[in-house]
Amino acid sequence: MLETQTTDPRGTDNVVTSPSPARSPRTKHEKFTPEVRKGLLGLGLGNALEWYDWMVFGLLSAFIGPNFFPNTDPLSATLNALAVFAVGFAFRPLGGILLGTLADRVGRRRVMLLSIMLMAGTTLIIAITPSYQQIGAWAGIILLACRVLQGISTGIEAPLSTSHAVELAPEGREGYVAGIMSFYVNIGILLASLISFLCSLTLGGAVMSDWGWRVPFIIGALFGFVVLYLRRSLPETLKAEEMATNTPRAVWSGVRKHWLSVLAIIFVVGAAQAYNYAWNVGLPSAARSGFKEDPTAVFALTTILGVILVVGSWIIGKLADGKAMSRWFLITRILAIPSVFLMLMYVQPGIGGFAAVLLGGSLVLVLNMTLYNVVSSSLMPKNIRGTGVALGYGVGVALFGGTASYLLVWLQSMNLSWIFPVYVAVLSILSIVFYLAARRSNGIFVGK
Repeated sequence: MLETQTTDPRGTDNVVTSPSPARSPRTKHEKFTPEVRKGLLGLGLGNALEWYDWMVFGLLSAFIGPNFFPNTDPLSATLNALAVFAVGFAFRPLGGILLGTLADRVGRRRVMLLSIMLMAGTTLIIAITPSYQQIGAWAGIILLACRVLQGISTGIEAPLSTSHAVELAPEGREGYVAGIMSFYVNIGILLASLISFLCSLTLGGAVMSDWGWRVPFIIGALFGFVVLYLRRSLPETLKAEEMATNTPRAVWSGVRKHWLSVLAIIFVVGAAQAYNYAWNVGLPSAARSGFKEDPTAVFALTTILGVILVVGSWIIGKLADGKAMSRWFLITRILAIPSVFLMLMYVQPGIGGFAAVLLGGSLVLVLNMTLYNVVSSSLMPKNIRGTGVALGYGVGVALFGGTASYLLVWLQSMNLSWIFPVYVAVLSILSIVFYLAARRSNGIFVGK
């Protein structure tokens, strides 16, 4: 019998055993209170900001590289920028360890505020930092330091905001929460592509290479301070007595007990993120730097991809509302295994081939990206959820998501493009195996 822990709108836990009794339609579609709706808005917009800032860096790496590193070769400068992009991921586990433990000790709200402050501040610094031609190596050092802090921030933002949302929402609405949080994530991705496209269209390639790339970063910084204001009224889902008993020793003892669930989260997250960053960052970077495609056309196509992700996540959330998340996860992850091989169609210059691959894999991409964070949250009990989910998320993204863009571009430059889809397919298979093992060993604590 699997133990299932769910959360009511006030954040209290209800523990039942699987198989769960059938829910009535009213339970399935229980309304959100105004407080919960406002909380979901603040959490969702924070996710949108995180992904906007993160994706803008990846999309504009071909412009950022020559401004922060020696501009001897455009491809080398782009790879340097993507390497800094990957370094930010390497610090996500540290963010999960430090801020996840803090979230289980002092509450979710304070950590959610800290996360946004870090992201908004560092985005502004990147926007105004002088170029390599002006201050030399200090430009790259400042960029690296900002990406480290952003890595720590994003190490907690996505996993904790989803866990926070699940704890706020009524029982049975986990599918809707997955959809709405993914909707905001994809709004961030869409805005990153749309604003990059509009800037490129309006300013032109020469201005974008010079200073125009800074405009999307300034917009992101301003957006961050708006989100910070909205998050001041976030409801807290941990009770005072829960925080009082959650000592660091108790938290990490629980995490060690659920080590198999942490391992499963690493691969659940890692496989989805490797697919995601290949489509949203790696392929566009390869198109612009490797195959010399027109950047405005590339940004236009990534914007269309963003629209598909936004609409698709909303639809999938509606369809999955009240359904068994575990079954949905297994089906969508199985579909990812063959679909990732679509990228082998884009092995030579041609905007048509790029469009076919980018948009052809979008359906499976949105299926996987909508569900993985709620599925990860379901594997950890509430009292250690902040730490356990953030740790697994940070390691998964650092090992597999953050390196995906660099790996894809590098393999294409070495004429070894076929290796990357095999790599993502193996990650997807492992995520299924470890998820089933963790569910059998520890049970699930959200949904069914």
